[in-house]
Amino acid sequence: MSKTLVEKIWNAHVVKSEAGFPDILYIDTHFIHEVTSPQAFDGLRKRGLPVFRPKQTIATADHNVPTLNQHLPIKEELSRYQVDMLTKNCAEFGVELYGLGHPFQGIVHVIGPELGITQPGATIVCGDSHTSTHGAFGSIAFGIGTSQVEQVMATQCLLQQKPKTMKIEVNGETGIGVSAKDIILYIISQISAAGGTGYFIEYAGSAITSLSMEARMTICNMSIEMGARGGLIAPDETTFEYLKGKEFSPKGEEWDKAVAKWKTLYSDADAHFDKVLTFNAADIEPMITYGTNPGMGMGITQNVPATNKQAVPEQLSYQKALNYMGIADNSPLLGKPIDYVFIGSCTNSRMEDLREVANFVEGKHKADGVTVWIVPGSKQIEQQAIAEGLDKIFEAAGFQLREPGCSACLGMNEDKIPAGKYCVSTSNRNFEGRQGQNARTLLASPLTAAAAAVTGRVTDVRELLAEHV
Repeated sequence: MSKTLVEKIWNAHVVKSEAGFPDILYIDTHFIHEVTSPQAFDGLRKRGLPVFRPKQTIATADHNVPTLNQHLPIKEELSRYQVDMLTKNCAEFGVELYGLGHPFQGIVHVIGPELGITQPGATIVCGDSHTSTHGAFGSIAFGIGTSQVEQVMATQCLLQQKPKTMKIEVNGETGIGVSAKDIILYIISQISAAGGTGYFIEYAGSAITSLSMEARMTICNMSIEMGARGGLIAPDETTFEYLKGKEFSPKGEEWDKAVAKWKTLYSDADAHFDKVLTFNAADIEPMITYGTNPGMGMGITQNVPATNKQAVPEQLSYQKALNYMGIADNSPLLGKPIDYVFIGSCTNSRMEDLREVANFVEGKHKADGVTVWIVPGSKQIEQQAIAEGLDKIFEAAGFQLREPGCSACLGMNEDKIPAGKYCVSTSNRNFEGRQGQNARTLLASPLTAAAAAVTGRVTDVRELLAEHV
């Protein structure tokens, strides 16, 4: 019987299945960090249980870490406590930790792929919603709650209902200045922040398969922002080339065996999906959000949709979002002054993102009154950026290259956007207070963020790119 890629991977990991009950699903890899693991470790401790398979659990410190002076004690008391507890818990339970100062430290969804821990056909979980990032490699990857973190630690399994499947095809070629971030923001704007609820999404089509691995990770990262359980892309030669030679990728004969197996990971031509959506890449322009959920996005040259064009039950919450953002409906965002630019997060903090921004801003300088933070996703990326001289380009442009961490993606560490200030951000969420109390977030691609940094306002990056053609 023909199967989708999700079904193939899921079925291969079911330990037990009974009608009317969730499946018992085996988990290959469990990533943990300092925020959602302390209670889980405490639960094990109270029950007198060990971590069942510690070699399949990988820890890093990322959410609460400072991105300046990481060699010094953490200033914020709660952040310091959580990071210290992660260190103690990992030592007690025998879990590998890539903590501050370790050469592999970084954002959990960045280090897994760059180290070759993330591999096709695997089941991967973490107490973090953006675990869907790892699906770019053709794996079933999804976020879990703290009680489930404990469940995986204790059993290496999870109770899970099998999800519905959706295929989203994006075909054709994107235009100048349009990146993977624009593609996924466009999709979410079309189907809403709840349009993928209940589904596991497979992305396909020529515009998807032409993307690099780093761009594919951006796509899968934001699957959760349309309500989906996760998202994945079938592995291909681009995937294999990326993984070859990585720290924890198979070597020698084991590599050949792994690739042979990975080549079987695709949806059969006549496989049934519960839902199929198709988009044309040519319809996508640089995107930006204007509201307080990622579905409130539009092409950068468009006007903010009018409140009276929304469904009647949604008009009150829609207007509330615009009021919070200080944005009038039916108005343009082009030319709107901004205060901060944040380039980082598990969505857009990889070498490809940093190189793209550096290439764009070389010879330019940030606008007066704009603060620009460039936060690499890992220690390895930070060191590579310095080795390539990107730090010098950023410094000359007035951009601050910081140390690895989740940073201003969320108001959980020292990197917060002040109340009332506008931040063009390459992160994944624009909820009220996400980047700091009463901060206002405009989600965009690294290029669009960089354009805002040098102009001091919301800018169509295509205009600046055209100047250099």
